[in-house]
Amino acid sequence: MAQEFELEAFQRDVKGKGASRRLRRVERKIPAIVYGGEGKDPMPITLWHNDLKKAIENEAFFTHIISLSIDGKKEDVIIKDLQRHPYKPILTHADFQRVEKGHKINVTVPVHFLNEESAPAIKLEGGVVSHDAMEVEVTCLPDDLPEYLEVDMNEVALEQIVHLSDLKLPKGVEIVALQHGEDHDQPVVSVHKPKGKKAEEAGGGGSADSDEEEGGEE
Repeated sequence: MAQEFELEAFQRDVKGKGASRRLRRVERKIPAIVYGGEGKDPMPITLWHNDLKKAIENEAFFTHIISLSIDGKKEDVIIKDLQRHPYKPILTHADFQRVEKGHKINVTVPVHFLNEESAPAIKLEGGVVSHDAMEVEVTCLPDDLPEYLEVDMNEVALEQIVHLSDLKLPKGVEIVALQHGEDHDQPVVSVHKPKGKKAEEAGGGGSADSDEEEGGEE
């Protein structure tokens, strides 16, 4: 997967809550950490707050290789965690993991549900959609990292459940949960009849029979 995101970063020497508050308030930066990589130590860094805030507006940022320019030296990373202020639109900290060619990475990617409005099971048969998983953790080499996975709802029938094992995966991509056995084959999406309709069908028109019996007694 080609790199599409670049961020400027700086090594951080001063640590602590006070220093972090100063970064955010005075310098308009946020603290972050870069970790991982064979034989490499974790590196505290800072980033321009607004640059990162703008980057995360794009969903693809979370599933792409990011090029960090740390004091002019490039590091390929993926974002692993992002902390936000509890009620202000402010980012407070970010975790980045180094990426190395030939080493697999685990990344949580979103699931896109295509043709949901026009799917026959929904539009024609009145089915109701239940989304059980909006994202899935996958493992793959950096170059094989997908931006997202797809489920075409046109292919999902009424009363059908799509599980993790049913997802179509790009070459070289595996779902982490399925590596732990069939018991982890969780549902992703399903289409069911509305509860009211199920109840009516289960009754089998019993109310009409009751009316006839009442009429006969008269």
